[in-house]
Amino acid sequence: MEILSMSDLQISLIIIGIIIIVAVAIFNWLQQLRYRREVQAAFEHKHDDILLDAHHSDEPFQRIEPKFNKKISDVTLDTLTPADDQVDLPPVESKKTSVTSAAHPTINIPQTSTSINSATTSPLLDYDSNTNYIVNIRSGSVIANTHIAKLLQRKFDFGKPVYWLGQHDKNEPWEEISNESNVDSDGYCHLKGCLQLADRAGPISEVNLSKFRDLVLDFASQVNASAECPDIVSAHEKAVMLDKFCAEVDVMIGINIISKDDGAFVGTKIRALAEASGFRLETDGLFKYRDDSNNILFTLNNYESSPFLPENIKSLTTHGVTFLLDVPRVAHGERVFDQMTHLAKIFSNTLGGIVVDDNRVPLSDSGLQKSKQQLLEIQTLMKKNHINAGSPSALRLFV
Repeated sequence: MEILSMSDLQISLIIIGIIIIVAVAIFNWLQQLRYRREVQAAFEHKHDDILLDAHHSDEPFQRIEPKFNKKISDVTLDTLTPADDQVDLPPVESKKTSVTSAAHPTINIPQTSTSINSATTSPLLDYDSNTNYIVNIRSGSVIANTHIAKLLQRKFDFGKPVYWLGQHDKNEPWEEISNESNVDSDGYCHLKGCLQLADRAGPISEVNLSKFRDLVLDFASQVNASAECPDIVSAHEKAVMLDKFCAEVDVMIGINIISKDDGAFVGTKIRALAEASGFRLETDGLFKYRDDSNNILFTLNNYESSPFLPENIKSLTTHGVTFLLDVPRVAHGERVFDQMTHLAKIFSNTLGGIVVDDNRVPLSDSGLQKSKQQLLEIQTLMKKNHINAGSPSALRLFV
């Protein structure tokens, strides 16, 4: 009887557990449904498209002196760029500051002019001597792909990325050489090696520049070709100057939304609002807002240290969220900023939060305007130095 009694008790507990699980699942489903209705209500008002409104986009800015975390000096790279090698790349932008505002989730950012169509545009536009140490290897005959494969095997040996371009014949267009394209080719008669001079980790070392130059000279000797290699000392000086310039303009603009009165935002509501706005939660725990070309325009992060992992967001609560715009990596930065700030205001209203800076001081419209002015000045400075925000060159530099 005792065994039967225990068995009945276990069965009862299992049934009760199942009922509780089903009840929790139904409750979560109802919560999700309610949140989605709130989100739809937040977005059902019609907003002007700030990208298509000619009055909005053409209106001149009143000069507002921004409060920079660091002073952006008028650094110039022109003195380091030979005129015959200089290539104007499309516009770039900058890395670390804090702000708040609002943008419409259905706004379409026009595709940046920096996007390169490889079918119609030479890859030489992607690699100029502003940001690369460029060598030339010329041969009177075709250099076999088996020899070129040896160069490609060494592309990760110099501390910075190396890119190889090739011409099958002097009258044919340039193409970027990958392991796959090299296997399918019959070889090239003219090669360009582009060793990146800097990235967010700092400038390339003089030692690595020398190692790359020596590789090129040895290779040219082996295949009976001529090699043209710029001076190492001046190239390293250029790398240091480039790194200094990039540090000056490397700005990330952030907009924080924190809860009122020590309250908390629920993970399920954040996710419902984010996905309704066009964000997608990715495996690194960030909601990312991408354009039609899959470029990241801005991200939505947890204000606290825990990432928004898909497996635990249902149980997550947080005291705030942060919108981040990586200025150097985004083309049309001022328009993307408007979009991001508009979304931030929608989030603030829907979640019942407050828009603040990194010091938890409420952000006014004038504060947002100052941040936008800072962004515009950085973009102008970068364009002046032939590195445009969101261009292929900028995406390689600011990583």
